[in-house]
Amino acid sequence: MQSLVEAIKEQGVILPGGFLKVDSLVNHQLLPHLTREMGVRFAEYFAPLRPNKILTIEVSGIAPAISAAMELGVPMVYARKKKPLTMKEPAFRGESVSRTKGGAVDLFISSEFLGPDDRVVVIDDFLASGGTLRALHGMIAESGAQLLGIGCVVEKQFEEGRRNLADLNVPVHTLANIVRMSEAEGIVVERGR
Repeated sequence: MQSLVEAIKEQGVILPGGFLKVDSLVNHQLLPHLTREMGVRFAEYFAPLRPNKILTIEVSGIAPAISAAMELGVPMVYARKKKPLTMKEPAFRGESVSRTKGGAVDLFISSEFLGPDDRVVVIDDFLASGGTLRALHGMIAESGAQLLGIGCVVEKQFEEGRRNLADLNVPVHTLANIVRMSEAEGIVVERGR
């Protein structure tokens, strides 16, 4: 998605520790035209698989996921990072290690919204090592639903997430691919794959 590539080049910031800050595009501020285009691109790619649910994680995955769900005309479900008292049991639980949060993060999805009849596409903001997406896959499998594919706004190619998810045997589609990044070279980004 060339508009996203250009926005990352213009507004992305490399932080110490190998973090890519794109808060002005995805994580803190949203650009409606860009978010809408993300949804269109994901929907075009995944529509032939005929999903009946889009799944993401709160908070940063919600915007691109709801945009894709709107384009596909299906519900969007998001994994919660804290289990609310109102969540119906049984609930599916997963755990992911978040570098940006500095530790393990619990994830919860109510069985009320994910089950054996669901054909799921996961949409999230980043694909780095693949750990969070693998945690979601475990929750999907536990529910009896079928994972059809994974879509991520930004892939950090050098962190090997795509390779780490290869055994899931589902298509992985990204909109922007960070080939490498350093203070000396800047952010080398290309269209996703």
